[in-house]
Amino acid sequence: MRDLVPYLKLYKKHWFGLSLGMLLALLTLLASIGLLTLSGWFLSAAAVAGLTIARETFNYMLPGAFVRGFAMGRTAGRWGERVVSHNATFKLLTDLRIFFFSKLAPLIPGKVSNLRDADILNRLVADINAMDHVYLRLISPMIVGSLGIFGLTALISWFDAKLGLILGAILISLLLIWPILFYKLGKRNGHELTNNKAALRIATLDWLQGYSELTLFGAEEGYRNAIYTIQERLLSNQRFNAHFTGIAQALLILANGWTIALMLWLAADGVGGQLPNPMIALVVFATMASVEILMPIAGAFQHLGQTITSARRLNEIVLSTPEVEFPCEPTQNAPSYSIEYKNVCFQYPDSGVNVLDDVNLAIPAGQKVAIVGQTGSGKSTLLQLLNRFWDVQTGNIQIAGQPITDWSESQLRKAISVVSQRVDILNGTLRDNLLMASPDATDEQLQETLSKVGLSKLINEQGLDCWLGDGGRQLSGGEKRRIGIARALLHDGPILLLDEPTEGLDKQTEQQIMQLFNQHFENKTVVFITHRLVDLDKMDAICLIEQGRIVEYGPHTKLMSDKGRYFELNQTL
Repeated sequence: MRDLVPYLKLYKKHWFGLSLGMLLALLTLLASIGLLTLSGWFLSAAAVAGLTIARETFNYMLPGAFVRGFAMGRTAGRWGERVVSHNATFKLLTDLRIFFFSKLAPLIPGKVSNLRDADILNRLVADINAMDHVYLRLISPMIVGSLGIFGLTALISWFDAKLGLILGAILISLLLIWPILFYKLGKRNGHELTNNKAALRIATLDWLQGYSELTLFGAEEGYRNAIYTIQERLLSNQRFNAHFTGIAQALLILANGWTIALMLWLAADGVGGQLPNPMIALVVFATMASVEILMPIAGAFQHLGQTITSARRLNEIVLSTPEVEFPCEPTQNAPSYSIEYKNVCFQYPDSGVNVLDDVNLAIPAGQKVAIVGQTGSGKSTLLQLLNRFWDVQTGNIQIAGQPITDWSESQLRKAISVVSQRVDILNGTLRDNLLMASPDATDEQLQETLSKVGLSKLINEQGLDCWLGDGGRQLSGGEKRRIGIARALLHDGPILLLDEPTEGLDKQTEQQIMQLFNQHFENKTVVFITHRLVDLDKMDAICLIEQGRIVEYGPHTKLMSDKGRYFELNQTL
């Protein structure tokens, strides 16, 4: 149960709505008990009065009015309780998703680098949905049930203390035994159900995303059969839950029947020391109504195992400490933006091998530096460290003479514009995907920027309202890359980081983009990563890196005249 503590704290914000929901549920329950109890007494008393002289003096109107009042109160209370409690629960789930995402975002890419996208999605959707059981199936039924039992016990005790205490003791025993019993019986299945639900989502998303490749290599059927296997396990878990819910309700009805027989036997000689009279019916019907108190918890606690498993999966994210933590207070505004790597060593988690080994690199403000090297030499890692996706193990990185660890996240993001190898396209319009880089940009500015990067075709077809789809399905790789370039131009930070910006573009478009960059480089500190040794003579300096170490550094002409490693690479082109 300790796994649920972080989420119970969120209930404080919605205490009024949740408490009002429980109050309405209690009033509805009391109206239901009052309706059945009063109806039982009224029918019996009316029958007895009809057989005696009391039929002329028996008050039919007042009990009839109360019966109608309880019936209307039960209907209205049930509707109000559903509206209030579900509204509060949905708001709570909304806050929980925001809370979870606020904990998830700082962990990317560090602590969640080994998690599949589908697994994260399952936690954000299915596991958080499972948390509504805490209030709707656990907290509310237990509190309302306990208060309902005390109320019913007090009612019967008013007429006969012995009968009231016996009925109360039986109901309290069932209230305590039933949840524990069915929690133990459903714990293992709930755990398996949660994990199988996550596995099904992961397998299905893998199949959907890789359908074309799986079909080409003849592996599609195997993946589809894996989905069927997981689906069958999940259906088996759901059947188990349904069967146990039915068994729990059936046993509860059986226990209620035995309790009715017991109370009828005890009240047969009269209630409260009186001769047998219609009060016997009141006690019996009150006992019959008690099933409404316990029915909501009959099978609810078999879902507790599922809820706790979901909470543990969420806690793997919520309780994790980010590998990179930003200060809250920003540093002073920098007059210029130099970059300096000092004795930087870095290795990815669980790799055990340094990707960067004692790197020292100084880039003066306003300089344009190209970083070249073979794939896997550590070029992209230099940019990731500058963006603080990771923190170095030894050494430090400075921007404008200030340690990068002193920069707040908003200040760092504002200072850096990035064109990465992978451009993420959101499932939205073209306008949405550009405004994320510059929220205040006008449509005219967006259109002008798209024209600069050679995407006028998109504007001419559907304009800025062109729907790009999930991951930009309608775009080619080159078009996605150019949208990334457009974002960088709109963001217009004083530091520009380019990671293979022209990869996947044709020669003509590549020349157009490079000319655009040359215009945009003015007064900016530029780090340009490429493996294509073309037009590097326009850079202020070139840094050749191999196996995580800087091998050569200097202007193009100097490195060529030295006839070292950079010269040899140029000769192989």
